[in-house]
Amino acid sequence: MATILVVDDEIGIRELLSEILGDEGHAVLLAENAGQARAIRESETPDLVLLDIWMPDTDGVTLLKEWAVKGLLTMPVIMMSGHATIDTAVEATRIGALDFLEKPIALQKLLGAVEKGLARGKMVQSARALMQSQPKAQAASPASVGGPAVIGSVPLPAQAEDDDTPLGAAMAELARLDLDAPLRDARDAFERIYFEYHLRLENGSMTRLAERTGIERTHLYRKLKQLGVEVGRSVRKTLA
Repeated sequence: MATILVVDDEIGIRELLSEILGDEGHAVLLAENAGQARAIRESETPDLVLLDIWMPDTDGVTLLKEWAVKGLLTMPVIMMSGHATIDTAVEATRIGALDFLEKPIALQKLLGAVEKGLARGKMVQSARALMQSQPKAQAASPASVGGPAVIGSVPLPAQAEDDDTPLGAAMAELARLDLDAPLRDARDAFERIYFEYHLRLENGSMTRLAERTGIERTHLYRKLKQLGVEVGRSVRKTLA
């Protein structure tokens, strides 16, 4: 069971999401504006936040920026809106939002986004715990000193460095991932590796990539552009 904070000024949306997520076994915290969301975040650390963009007191993107500046953006945040522009969605993901859901939200899209967000949150928490549990010198030791490649202090198979398969290439990139970097930079680096890996698996097909990752194609194109992941013929040639 996870704790999910729902921030939306529409009572109908809050009640509906609370009912759906409650039926999935999650504990749901509700806030009808940014002020209530701030208060909850100061006393709680939710596993995931569903955050509406357009609210009367402070909009969701501004609240997202506040959390990022204060170091409180330690949980995945999924933005929601029925009127947001592409630029707004891109800005939110640039600040640190994990995903964007358009209202009215389809049930399967909601549950898929929540599942992905919780999985991402667990991965980040595990990485942090791993880094904190290991001596600094050991965590920072280079992979080239006779041993296997590492992610922080997590050993990877030594043969991954010489493996030109999609998985081998991804693991080699993961071995170079800097877990001492700011969370946003580390997340962007991981997401680039993730999407490049799946692009290789799908031979550059955006249709199959959208199906595999559960991200709608329009949002997927924006996400790849934001991360600097090349798509199209040039990618397919490098994968051939």
